[in-house]
Amino acid sequence: MTIDADNNQIVTFGCRLNAYESEAIKEALKKTDQKNLIVFNSCAVTSEAERELRQAVRRARKNNPEAKIVVTGCAAQIDPQKYAKMAEVDLVLGNVEKSNPQSYGLLSQQIPKQVQDDEDLGKISLHCHPEIVFESIIDIASKDISHKDRLFFENRNAAANFLTTNETSKIKVNDIMSVRETAPQLVSYFENQTRAFLEIQNGCNHRCTFCIIPFGRGNSRSVAFGEIVEQAKKMVALGHKEIVLTGVDISGYGEDLAAPITLSKMIKRFLKLVPELPRLRLSSIDIAEIDEEFFDILKNEPRFMPYLHLSVQSGDDLILKRMKRRHNRQQVLDFCAKARQIRPEITFGCDIIAGFPTETDEMFENSVRLIEQAQIIFTHIFPYSKREGTPAAKMPQVNGTIIKERAKILREAGQKELHKLLKKQIGKTISVIVEKDGIGKSENFLDVKISDEAKKIKSGDILEIQVCGTEENFLIANRS
Repeated sequence: MTIDADNNQIVTFGCRLNAYESEAIKEALKKTDQKNLIVFNSCAVTSEAERELRQAVRRARKNNPEAKIVVTGCAAQIDPQKYAKMAEVDLVLGNVEKSNPQSYGLLSQQIPKQVQDDEDLGKISLHCHPEIVFESIIDIASKDISHKDRLFFENRNAAANFLTTNETSKIKVNDIMSVRETAPQLVSYFENQTRAFLEIQNGCNHRCTFCIIPFGRGNSRSVAFGEIVEQAKKMVALGHKEIVLTGVDISGYGEDLAAPITLSKMIKRFLKLVPELPRLRLSSIDIAEIDEEFFDILKNEPRFMPYLHLSVQSGDDLILKRMKRRHNRQQVLDFCAKARQIRPEITFGCDIIAGFPTETDEMFENSVRLIEQAQIIFTHIFPYSKREGTPAAKMPQVNGTIIKERAKILREAGQKELHKLLKKQIGKTISVIVEKDGIGKSENFLDVKISDEAKKIKSGDILEIQVCGTEENFLIANRS
């Protein structure tokens, strides 16, 4: 949670991209006269995330009866009516609108008492009726989207007709599928003041059977390369020595640009044009979209950090097929083995869903073995959560108790691999960027406690230090 000078609070749910965009919201609020706002930047990746969001909204209203409450983010984008119906909510904003200062200014405007009929509701446009904070989805048939996506939005539009006028007046959510461009937010979101996150892409063109996020983020849109470089240079000028390129599906970066470019080519050009940046990372990649040139970067570019987070989701081929993923188990193992051969110090993290519909004990064990065989040290485990509107919701479901147990086992498997790797680092000299309080990150993303002179080093320092031991999930190191 962040709080600004006007006592506005921003509560962030979900991914790193959301955390980055919460900083854009904070910057937007600075350009308004709004005070005592609580903005919930929501996640919709699981139904549990939405349940926690609704609980947080109700709790915030109870504890802050005079505050104005705004719900935005993916949950708001996908189902704005759900949150408009909550008595605690004053305004619902979509993902496009949330970083626009004018969107929050609408809280101060007079809302019309009635909308004449459904036909008028369907024609509302903010350009014609700026006093109405609801922009309906129109001309769906003309949109360049799939039949399944069109049905989703037609159903959402139909649901809007059942809302009361008071509820529709709370909503400003545009048709995310009509958005064709993504511009980088001119903000600096930093983790522990050292690691800067730079959005290079938004949206996703794929339709995994468990995922509803494309309906919250829209189709894939890439930030122009020149704008990425310009923003990166600003971040480095502010003293930040590590940048993470982030987005929803960054592996598909550049496909939609006027002059198409691959992620690998973009990284090469980026590093050439920002020579003053010591360290570059990626947020998460899909190996199905990674080309051979990517391995050339691993081999020849030491500023590209040897840690990759993979969007894996399962270690079983049949489950991957039912998820509509574009890779199989062996491709994950081959990718990790090849990367490790080129860059022996490289480490891996991955996303895995526990208890996907139809997952048997044997299928689950394939995921456990994948963690062991690929030596995955950081596991982001999602207990499967049924999302209405997705194909997976119609498949035979796994018992909830079994899902929780499987998630626990997967996390333990990742922890076991992490501890094995930590012990192998003892005696090595490693490069660490200091974050705060004598804690830092190695190039391969291991957490490091610097055991001496902690008070004499400052955030952002990059040190060569020797590992002398381990403590829980940390390396213990001294200056070499």
